[in-house]
Amino acid sequence: MAIDGPAGAGKSTVAKAVAKRLGYRYMDTGAMYRALAWKVMRQGVDPGDESALEEILESTEVDLGADAASPSVMLDGADVSGAIRTAEVGQMASRVSGMGIVRRRMADLQRAMGRGGCIVAEGRDMGTVVFPDADVKIYLDASPETRARRRFKELAGREAGLTLEATLADVMRRDRRDKERAVAPLRQADDALRIDSTTLSASAVVDRILREIDAKSNEDGRTVS
Repeated sequence: MAIDGPAGAGKSTVAKAVAKRLGYRYMDTGAMYRALAWKVMRQGVDPGDESALEEILESTEVDLGADAASPSVMLDGADVSGAIRTAEVGQMASRVSGMGIVRRRMADLQRAMGRGGCIVAEGRDMGTVVFPDADVKIYLDASPETRARRRFKELAGREAGLTLEATLADVMRRDRRDKERAVAPLRQADDALRIDSTTLSASAVVDRILREIDAKSNEDGRTVS
């Protein structure tokens, strides 16, 4: 199944919970872009330089741990799970993810990981580009203010001087970049169920998704993926 939506909508929390409940593999595709962005920043590469990005991509290996309870992100054999979770890396990830060469490479890796089915993949273009034939598609959203508060709570302990106002501005910049990019922009798939999590708890969202999965399973008479 595929879960898409903007930053701070609760995709990671919900996707991990759904994967754990179903015994599925959890795929945090945003972490893959963050890992590449972290490497781009470390090497001082211009994210708009396509030839430099191509060179980096040729020597980059990204792997995601299969454990939904404790997902890991491995970059070239090193665990970068904690290092990539900063606002700065998030902004860079939004920039590099707009490059066609990057999205094609990442999509290939993501499809390879999902080939066996029984996955919960979350990102920006899972239901529209990477897994257009997913049995269940969810578009998870929330108001910008709610998403900013969630991001601020997540990052405040790690980034000194971070403010809620700056976090909201960051969320809105990422929204514009993700929705307006020429390659695989963030949008709701035509056949996706939209869930607004502004006033919902994570558990309520998970329950709604599981009901959708049950409905699809009963309708098709098979296990959905």
